[in-house]
Amino acid sequence: MRTAASLALVAGLLATLAACSATPNGSAAADCTPTPSGTVSDAVTVTGDFGKKPTVKINFPTTTDTTQRTVVIQGKGDVAQAKDVVNVDFTLYNGATGAELTSTQYAEGSTTSFPVDESQFLPGIVKTLECSQVGSRVVGVIPPADSFGEAGSSQLGVDPGQDIVFVVDVVSIAPPAEAPLSAPDGADQPATAGFPDVVVGADGSPAVTIPDTAPPATLQMALLKKGDHAVVKDGDKVIVNYVGVNWNTKKIFDSSFARGETATFSTSQVIAGFTAALVGQNVGSRVIVVIPPDQGYGAAGSPPDIGPTDTLVFVIDILGIA
Repeated sequence: MRTAASLALVAGLLATLAACSATPNGSAAADCTPTPSGTVSDAVTVTGDFGKKPTVKINFPTTTDTTQRTVVIQGKGDVAQAKDVVNVDFTLYNGATGAELTSTQYAEGSTTSFPVDESQFLPGIVKTLECSQVGSRVVGVIPPADSFGEAGSSQLGVDPGQDIVFVVDVVSIAPPAEAPLSAPDGADQPATAGFPDVVVGADGSPAVTIPDTAPPATLQMALLKKGDHAVVKDGDKVIVNYVGVNWNTKKIFDSSFARGETATFSTSQVIAGFTAALVGQNVGSRVIVVIPPDQGYGAAGSPPDIGPTDTLVFVIDILGIA
């Protein structure tokens, strides 16, 4: 299944440096050696309360060869260690111009999650977050070598060779994710009239039979199995198996089952109908969703398998939240 590009924060660029070794979630501060502060990060003036959007003054242009990290507000909670996932509010600035590039909303429920892992994210952001205690506000001044390099990021508004300044409130550390299921383990649900027939083979792969009727004009969804694990929230990264069938042609156009591996993606990175089938459901569920064109690929379709007026059917096994 095709996914949309990540939002500006990720900027499509993941770091390629090796990850730090794993440590227990939220372990003691003595186990962590933070990136040191420097004259450039110390010179960034930040005022305002934790959890509220700060007022930031940058002596631009900033120039540093290595990431510098200064704690503005010292928290007293657990310490973010390598491999943790931290929930944060942040504002990102261009170090060369002082311009604000992007920001969270600083509202309840609107934090962004960052992996403290240089193999998954920009090294300078990871260096700013690592060893920060929950409740802390931290400034990271990050050179191109630890951010977007000499290419910059046109999506964010960072020219080649420019620093970025990351001001972050560490709100919480996410609990470790549960291991994904190998198959949905929810209770079987009665079949819903009018839906395609689904028969699951011995290998766990569902076969979908489309009825010889016109597809519904609106999105339709039903549970084939109802799980009782964690509930998928909007923006979660989910682990699924799925098969997609074109109602109009009755042909499979995509299947993770056929590839022999699960798929992992954010609920915000897929077509609207697929998102609707995931959000609010429990891990361990099997869902069938019938998606009209306006909540699928729209008038453009997805050549060569999906035309502009084609209705899609997905059977989705929700196996975990990454």
